[in-house]
Amino acid sequence: MSGVDGLRLLRAADRGATPWKNGGGVTREIAARPEGAGTGDFAWRVSLAEVAADGPFSSFPGVDRTLTLAEGAGMDLAVAGVRHLVDERFAPRDFAGDEPTDCRLLDGPVVNFNVMYRRSETRAQTAVVRGALALAVPPGETLLVVALDGPAALYRSGDAEPGSGPGSGRVGELAPYDAALLTGGPGLVLRTAGRAAVVRFGPAPAADTVSG
Repeated sequence: MSGVDGLRLLRAADRGATPWKNGGGVTREIAARPEGAGTGDFAWRVSLAEVAADGPFSSFPGVDRTLTLAEGAGMDLAVAGVRHLVDERFAPRDFAGDEPTDCRLLDGPVVNFNVMYRRSETRAQTAVVRGALALAVPPGETLLVVALDGPAALYRSGDAEPGSGPGSGRVGELAPYDAALLTGGPGLVLRTAGRAAVVRFGPAPAADTVSG
């Protein structure tokens, strides 16, 4: 824990690896809601996947996905028969998790940052940022920050020139693949030495209605 209301630090060293059924890789879950939910009943789930071999992706009915290549040369994906070349690191790609998806590695294993969310319940927006970014969490939303490339740190808003000593305003440090879960509390500033993923979760938009 960070000691700041609404902020929880999630360390990469604390995550276990879950092997895929097809033997093509392993997944390390970063966070999910509800907490502890399985693959069939999450509202949203964020993980790192180490893909070691070609093969199909699992199907997740009713789920949308955002995939970001974090390590490796990339993949050639076929989603419902449409080719998607994923060969640029830190560029989020959206696709439907319930469409048949097949993966071919371009040049060896990769690590993917995966965001999955049930479209009937949740909306999610994923961005990869560098430098400084102000973070605010409106009521009803959740923010997840994951250091993807290099370290990152969180500071209280108002610290224009934050340092690292006592009283500097620093409230959390993130090593690569560490995460911070924000559910409210004071405004914070993210500062990255490399790149960090920022995922914003909120309720799904209400379905359009037609009045008679």
